[in-house]
Amino acid sequence: MKKLGLIAGGGSLPVEIARHCERAGRPLFLIRLKGFAGDGLAPYAGAEVGLAELGKCFKALKRAGCEAVCLAGNVSRPDFSSLVPDMRGLAALPGAIAAARRGDDALLRFLVGEFEKEGFTVEGAHEVMDDLGLPAGPLGRHAPPPEAGGDVARALEVARAIGRLDVGQGAVVCDGLVLAVEAQEGTDAMLSRVADLPHALRGSPEAPRGVLAKAPKPIQETRVDLPTIGLATVEGVARAGLAGIVGEAGRLLVLDREAVIQLADELGVFIVGVEPA
Repeated sequence: MKKLGLIAGGGSLPVEIARHCERAGRPLFLIRLKGFAGDGLAPYAGAEVGLAELGKCFKALKRAGCEAVCLAGNVSRPDFSSLVPDMRGLAALPGAIAAARRGDDALLRFLVGEFEKEGFTVEGAHEVMDDLGLPAGPLGRHAPPPEAGGDVARALEVARAIGRLDVGQGAVVCDGLVLAVEAQEGTDAMLSRVADLPHALRGSPEAPRGVLAKAPKPIQETRVDLPTIGLATVEGVARAGLAGIVGEAGRLLVLDREAVIQLADELGVFIVGVEPA
C-alpha cells in the first residue's frame, strides 16, 4: 500500500480522506496548504506549505516516503503577483500563469503534471475512497417524480455545456427554464441567488420544483476537482425550493454521505445519479 501524501485545501473532503486512511491503515502524510487547510487536520503528521512552495512540498513528501499524492479540498484561484515562490516554484510559475489564462482546468492539469514529473502517482479522491462517488439511481428514500424528468435532463445538459467552456460545474433548471449557472462564486452562492428569485420562477419548500445538476467538465482532469455535494448543498437546494440534485454516477463526490442522505430524506430532496453521457 503506497504511502499517500494528501495535499490538503479547505473544506471537509481532506478530513474525510485522512480519516479513511487512518481506518484503512494506509500510511499518510499531510501537506497543509497555508491559508486553506482547516484545523480538523491538526492531528495528522505533515508540513505547512505555501501555494508556490513546490520545492518545499516535494522535499517534504519525499522525506516522508510518499509515493502517491492526492490533491483535495477548496483552494481559491491565487493572485499570482502576491505569491512567494521557492526556487522550484519559481521555475514552474511561468507555466502555471500560462495555464491559468486557459482556465481553471488547464491550471489543475499543469499542477498534476508537476507532481508526476517528480515521480509521484496522482490519485483522485474517489480512487482513495471508492465510496465517495455518487452511485447510479436514487441515493436515499426519494426518487425524482416523473414530472422532474425534463428538468433533470435539461440541467445536466446546461451543466455540461458550461463545463465545455470551463465556466463552472453546476446549473439550476425549473420547468425547463435555466435559473442559474455556476461560475467562480461556487454552488452555495449560486443556490442563494436562486432562493432570492420570485416563487413564480421556482418552487418552494412546500411545493418544490426544479433541479440542481453538477457535472465535471468534459476535458477535466478527473483526479482533481470533481464536483462535490455536501450538507450545505442539500440545505441550499431545499431553501431555494428545488426538488432535487442530479449528477453523473461515479463523477460526483458526496461528502458526509450518511448525514447527507439523512438530511435529504428529512427535507424531501431527491439525489440521483445518472450514467455519464
